[in-house]
Amino acid sequence: MDYLLSGVIGYLLGSVSCGLLLVKLICGIDIRDYGSHNIGATNVFRTVGARMASFVLLGDLLKGVLALYLVNHYVSSDLTVLILCATCAILGHSFSWMCGFKGGKGVATGLGILLYFMPEVAVFALTIWLATVFVTRYVSLGSILAALAAPFSAWYLGYDGRLVAFVGLCAAVVVARHYQNMIRLKNGTESKIRQGHWKK
Repeated sequence: MDYLLSGVIGYLLGSVSCGLLLVKLICGIDIRDYGSHNIGATNVFRTVGARMASFVLLGDLLKGVLALYLVNHYVSSDLTVLILCATCAILGHSFSWMCGFKGGKGVATGLGILLYFMPEVAVFALTIWLATVFVTRYVSLGSILAALAAPFSAWYLGYDGRLVAFVGLCAAVVVARHYQNMIRLKNGTESKIRQGHWKK
C-alpha cells in the first residue's frame, strides 16, 4: 500500500503543469501554442519573459519537493518508497494527464528532487547549468551537462547506491529527451536563450 500511495502522490503532484496553468491564468494563452510548444520554464521565458518563467521554474521545482515531503511524513520514510515517489513525480511532469500525457523534460522537477535527497549534488548540478547557459546561451546544453554531472557527483560524495542509480537513470532520461536538441547543437541550429516580452 505504501508503494501504491507514494506512486499516486508523486504522479498527481508531478502532473500539475505549472507552465500551462500559470501562463493561461495570468497571460491568457496556452503556452503549448507558442515557441517550442513545451510547457517548461525555458519556453515560458522565450515567450512571455523572465518573471513568469521564474514562477514556472519554482512551481515545477517545488512540486517534486512537496511530493517527497508528503510521502516521507505521512506514508513512509523508506528510501525505496521515496525513490518510487520521485520517479512518479518526474513521470507525471513528463507525461502529465493535464497535457494529454505529454509534458516537459523533467529538469526543474528533477532539480527539486535532488535538492530534497542530495542538496550538495543539486547545487553542483545547478552551478554547471548556470555556467554553461551563461557562457553558451544554450539551455539544452546546460541541462545535458548538469544531468550527466549529477550521478557522478552523487557517487563521489558517497550517497546510497540506490540514490546514485536513480540519479543515473534520471540523467539518462534527460539526455534522451534532449536528443533533438543534441542534433541541432551538432548542426549549429539550436536556438540560444532570449527573453520574450508578452503583450496582450
